[in-house]
Amino acid sequence: MAERFSLTATVQDKGLRLDKYLSDHLDVTRSAVERLLEEGAVTVAGGETAKNYRLRGGEQITVEIADPTPAEAQPEDIPLDIVYEDGNIVVVNKPQGMVVHPAAGNPTGTLVNALLYHCGDSLSGVGGVARPGIVHRIDKDTSGLLVVAKSDFAHNALAEQLKTHTVSRVYHAIALGNFKEDRGTVNKPINRHPVDRKRMAICRVGEGREAITHYTVLERFGQFTHVECRLETGRTHQIRVHLSSLGHPLLGDPVYGGDGTRFQSLHKTLFAGQFLHAAELRLIHPRTGQEMHFQAPLPQNFNHVLEILRKDYT
Repeated sequence: MAERFSLTATVQDKGLRLDKYLSDHLDVTRSAVERLLEEGAVTVAGGETAKNYRLRGGEQITVEIADPTPAEAQPEDIPLDIVYEDGNIVVVNKPQGMVVHPAAGNPTGTLVNALLYHCGDSLSGVGGVARPGIVHRIDKDTSGLLVVAKSDFAHNALAEQLKTHTVSRVYHAIALGNFKEDRGTVNKPINRHPVDRKRMAICRVGEGREAITHYTVLERFGQFTHVECRLETGRTHQIRVHLSSLGHPLLGDPVYGGDGTRFQSLHKTLFAGQFLHAAELRLIHPRTGQEMHFQAPLPQNFNHVLEILRKDYT
């Protein structure tokens, strides 16, 4: 069954190309939008239209995205760090370097491959066979907790919790520089980078999706800071983009300006990406209604870097 989106162009959207508008609001690439237009999946005021159509403001736009075609992901006997499991959900502590679901360049070795082996057929089908059970994601080089749905009921309930911000996620990060304040909130909308579509970027209000991150300084090391980040929303690369916008990119993050430090060159064996770990997860169990709290300890390399910083930079 196709997923249907109904959008209404505003006065502020007047003059914007249709493909740009859809790319921004659906959080997909221009090439994906072009495919949707070619397939006749987009209608404006009831009629099909071209990608270079300029919005007048006020148009009703409908988009139908078909279910994903069957993925070639196969069950793989990959060890998983299962924090909790029952008949409805699985909470996994994902290691750094593991991709969540198969995609171009990463067809195997993903969390989905491991889950297909571990859970068999007992995964939610809401995400389609391309992303069975996947309710939310964390980046390949981010470690930590995420919840996977084992039934459609659980998937829909958890998705609603994410939408209403009743799922709480706490991350630990090591960022470059010394924060001026001990705590603060970054409330800046995020959208795809206008040039590099693999990156995200801060954008003007109304042109992207709301993104809110609350941060608290845990330890200061002069050139580096250990911070806790609480997500109010969950946008792609949210913490990485928000902290970078403050001038504090994450240590080891080549995408948003956090690599190439002297510290990294001295301790390169400890680096496999940005230092970001999903340490805590709170949710309401979809069946019992019970609030559940999960924690995952910091990875070994994260702790090792903190030990070095405490010794040599304080």
